[in-house]
Amino acid sequence: MRFWRRKAETAAPPGVGNKATGKLGEDLAAAYLMQKGFAIVERNFSCQGGELDIIARDPGEKSYVFVEVKARRGLAYGVPQLAVTPFKQRQISKAALTYVARHKLHDKNSRFDVIAILLAEDGQHRIEHIVNAFELAY
Repeated sequence: MRFWRRKAETAAPPGVGNKATGKLGEDLAAAYLMQKGFAIVERNFSCQGGELDIIARDPGEKSYVFVEVKARRGLAYGVPQLAVTPFKQRQISKAALTYVARHKLHDKNSRFDVIAILLAEDGQHRIEHIVNAFELAY
């Protein structure tokens, strides 16, 4: 009996781990949002309930946007946005509620977006911005 291993479609370069991939993804997402006119309010907000990658203000509707960034170097584990599971959505929601309470933003509109990034070695990264990706989950 033979066992076959599936080779990753795009292997990460040596020395590039998940943290570096995540940081690069967040930097790309912040630059993408600023290019689209969003104002970055805060990055990497963390509390006991969870973490928010990016908090931004939408240029059109002026609502607060809680952005979860998922970056991958290949499709061996599926598309990046599939990693925003219901459990992850609950964690993001708890962190967002904490942020809203701490900053007294109860009267402001907000939403949850996901930015999925497929990193490419040639620098031609694919960025997908999913607006209103999910509702408040707690």
